[in-house]
Amino acid sequence: MLVLLVEDDPSLATALKLALQNQGYSVNAVATGAAALHVVESETPDCVILDLGLPDVDGMQVLKRIRAHHVDLPVLLLTARSDLEDKIAGLDSGADDYLAKPFEMTELFARLRVLERRLSTTRSSKITIGEVTLDINSGQVSVNGEEIELARREYMLLKSLMESAGRVLTRSTLESRLYSWGEEVSSNTLEVHVHHLRKKLGTQFISTVRGVGYKVKAA
Repeated sequence: MLVLLVEDDPSLATALKLALQNQGYSVNAVATGAAALHVVESETPDCVILDLGLPDVDGMQVLKRIRAHHVDLPVLLLTARSDLEDKIAGLDSGADDYLAKPFEMTELFARLRVLERRLSTTRSSKITIGEVTLDINSGQVSVNGEEIELARREYMLLKSLMESAGRVLTRSTLESRLYSWGEEVSSNTLEVHVHHLRKKLGTQFISTVRGVGYKVKAA
């Protein structure tokens, strides 16, 4: 799952990003509301962790602007504002959950798992295209009814392509789904993942759109 972390405290942002990556999340981190809104519109994440105390735009305004265009995008608020009124205001503005600072990382992970399950239930839990079935809830992939093993990034790549079946996903879009900003990615990494998937799913399942990216045919 690709998480957008919006936090202006450098030390906290670094700690959160590392902890989330250790839990298997891909993380893009920004420090301002303007940057957050730009990322949401250009490379929409799966979930947003949003600090309310931002230096340029109040986090509540960022939340409202996100909600104006992305009704179903899960947003978890982080804030030092612990008053009940602030919590209610955040939830009324469209937040899915609320975590007051200071907090334990384990609680943050638990809240994210709830949001991830909720996100899965709003979509069909299974995506079937041809002979390939991907179960979002269990994370299992099968071909002709037989389960196959995929590495984490192979699964993430396949999930992105199958959820966007019939559409071309660019290299930059796919790489943003697989890797966090600043993470070193060699020029042929995406091709290697696609090569491994084709060996497991069949050479025709993922099509290359030369010079642009990749796609799978619509079901």
